[in-house]
Amino acid sequence: MYPLIIALDFAQPEPALVLAQQLGSKRCRVKVGKELFTRSGPVLIEKLIKQDFEVFLDLKYHDIPNTVARACLAAADLGVWMINVHALGGRNMLLAAREALDKLTAPPLLVAVTILTSFERFNLYEIGLHGILEDNVLRLARLSHACGLDGVVCSPREIAAIRNVIDSNFKLITPGIRPANHSNNDDQKRVMTPPEALKLGADYLVIGRPITAAQDPLQALNEIEASIQSTTSFVVQNG
Repeated sequence: MYPLIIALDFAQPEPALVLAQQLGSKRCRVKVGKELFTRSGPVLIEKLIKQDFEVFLDLKYHDIPNTVARACLAAADLGVWMINVHALGGRNMLLAAREALDKLTAPPLLVAVTILTSFERFNLYEIGLHGILEDNVLRLARLSHACGLDGVVCSPREIAAIRNVIDSNFKLITPGIRPANHSNNDDQKRVMTPPEALKLGADYLVIGRPITAAQDPLQALNEIEASIQSTTSFVVQNG
């Protein structure tokens, strides 16, 4: 399976389920975010899992430690493959999430969001974070690693810097992925093509509108897979 996670950023469950069925669970994983989960809830997750999809539940928990720990356990009960929290929640929150999931026999992957890919440097200053984006991402990645998380969500622009300081078992999930023929970055500020991100060391690529908004989503997926296969040494694996 290619390391693609398709962001099902739809307002209603029906088009999300139709697209998922069209793409197929053997070729990609899927991500369910705040809008779709708020409208559709656990029922949608159950339907996707019944279609054999591994589901990334992208709710970015950020609250007091006990609340986040309980939310992570509730997400794990749904049978999802991966969940995320905000690294800016701090050490105690990250540890509480990790310790809660460690009680489970087969916990989902737990990853932390570093700095949103829609952020630029001036956005950091507005919320009181100083220094360049990369320094802030590295600091949060190190904290997440120290707290035992499985990886982080970061822009592809920070992959190389993280790989230089944290071992390769630490998963890097990268949104902000745009195919070379996609001219619109939408609200993403720090972007890269799929082959570029994989060459630098990304483990999973989150791709939304280049596929979900395409006139022919299946053809768009085909082209992304072809670009990966032709320009990297990536080997397709089943499972």
